[in-house]
Amino acid sequence: MPSETGLEQWADILSITHLGFEVEATPRTPETFRGSVTRRRLGDLMLVDCTSSPWLGRRSAEIIEREPAPVIGFQFLRRGVELVRDRGSEIQLSAGDVIVWNGWQPVDVEVVEPFSKRTLIFPSERVMSVCPRLEEAKVMPPVEQGPAARLLVRYLDALALELPGMEETAATAAADAALELLRAAVEPSVPTTRTARRSALRAEVRRYIRAHLQDAKLGPETIAKAHNISVRTLHGLFEDSDESVAGLVRRERLNRCLEDLRRPTGGSVTEIAFRWGFRDAAHFARVFKREFDLTPSEVRQQALEEAGCPA
Repeated sequence: MPSETGLEQWADILSITHLGFEVEATPRTPETFRGSVTRRRLGDLMLVDCTSSPWLGRRSAEIIEREPAPVIGFQFLRRGVELVRDRGSEIQLSAGDVIVWNGWQPVDVEVVEPFSKRTLIFPSERVMSVCPRLEEAKVMPPVEQGPAARLLVRYLDALALELPGMEETAATAAADAALELLRAAVEPSVPTTRTARRSALRAEVRRYIRAHLQDAKLGPETIAKAHNISVRTLHGLFEDSDESVAGLVRRERLNRCLEDLRRPTGGSVTEIAFRWGFRDAAHFARVFKREFDLTPSEVRQQALEEAGCPA
């Protein structure tokens, strides 16, 4: 597009696919502006590819206030040069650099040379659930060019190829894996306080529960023993939350059962219940109905009908 018209449309596109910016030309902006964005959904995450001519974007506090829930981005610059100005500091990014940015702080972004980047955009609350120490960080920590960051970059490249044919359940699992890789890449650079350590341990307990749901003996005693803490300390970690440890185990199990019930190849209702740690089919049916307002058999029948399978 001609630059004047193209930059106006570019601002609209960025507000939909990334974040809102006031976009303007720089001395490097050509008379004909070129830009493209490809966005792919990954569960509740977004994988976004962006290429463009040079431009300058200003993200003000007023723009941030008008937007919905904040997001966090893991960005990999594939080509070109980009300047990021935040709180009086300036970072120059070139091909191969990675950065983690947050969407709730004002920033200026200038594309100095035609660039290409790939960004995975996370809901902020999802990132904080696996890396709660970030909540106390005033700015996003630098990302070391270590194995975890390099693995996440290669993982994003693989996701871009596989996402078009990926089923919803697989995409959700892929999003969880991306979150864990982000945590591994970022967490070593985050400062630690007592509150942050408690939050980190709580997040670790949640991950342990999700990884051991098939163990019918999973409960406060086994969880506390695995983390070398007392049962009383474990309960204390969740005293300011809306859920008990036993309630968290039950909810995670029910969510996994719901996923399998919705898959035509998931097995029978009883097989699914036992697979995820329930030892009594009648008890499973009661708690499932109370949680989802549908019986397991109703969810299973609906899934089979939608897939065209015999009951």
